[in-house]
Formats: sequence, structure tokens, C-alpha cells
Amino acid sequence: MNARMKNPAMVLPDAMKGIQNLYKAMYQGGVPQELMELVHLRASQINGCSACVFAGVENAKKVGESDERLHAVAAWREAPFFTDAERAALALAESATRLADRTGQAVPDAVWDEAADHFDEQQLAAIILMIATTNFFNRLNATIQEPAGATWS
Repeated sequence: MNARMKNPAMVLPDAMKGIQNLYKAMYQGGVPQELMELVHLRASQINGCSACVFAGVENAKKVGESDERLHAVAAWREAPFFTDAERAALALAESATRLADRTGQAVPDAVWDEAADHFDEQQLAAIILMIATTNFFNRLNATIQEPAGATWS
């Protein structure tokens, strides 16, 4: 499968500069990179973005994530491999990704409060930016049909 077009973030040069600055800020937020990759992976799984799921697994492995944890991200509630803080971040990722699936609050107070119990404001900002940026890329990739394992040129 070939993408419909080059990734829009690569077509417009200033777009990638802004995205790179977002990533730089996110990774300075004090959240372990392993957790940031799990958050990215879960949002990408929900959105069915094969390119981002593929990249998320590859990036998580590079920072030391185990296969057993990566295989269990989609079923994190039932899997014994995740800490309470990781579960709170994954719940936040799910709520913030599935905005249209809820009535009332998009991110329920219980989900927010659990995340806020584990992360300070700077860390929460990093996690929220990772969720939002992942959703951004999921939508780009789904629209242009970016295949898993594709490299941008």
C-alpha cells in the first residue's frame, strides 16, 4: 500500500518545525519516555493508525519497553504489568482520544483526578500534549493512508 501523498507535515516545512518543538517540550515535562510511548501507542491503537502503532512499538522498544507490556497495552486494565500511574495516564489517553464517545464530560473528573494524583502540572501538560499530538498524527496518517513502517522523505 502506498500513501495517497507525502505527509502534510513534510509538505509544509514550517509545520514540522512546530511539531519538533512540541516534541522537545513534551520530553522536557518530566514524564518517563517509556510512559510517553505507551500513551502514544494506546491512542494510536484506538484510532486504528497502523503507521503510528508500528512507530510506537518501535520507539517504545528503543527506550527499553518489554514485549509483554507492549502486547498488553490494548488490554491494560486487565494486564498485571502496569503501575497505578501508568494506568492513570492510559485512562487519560483513552478519554482524551475518545471525545465523541461520551455524554457529559469528555474527560470525566474521576479520570482527571486519578491522573492528577500521580502527575504534577508539568507532567500532565506533557502527557496531554502527547495525546493531542498523537491524535493529530493519527488523523494525518489515516487521511493520506500512510502505511505501517513507512519512512518520511
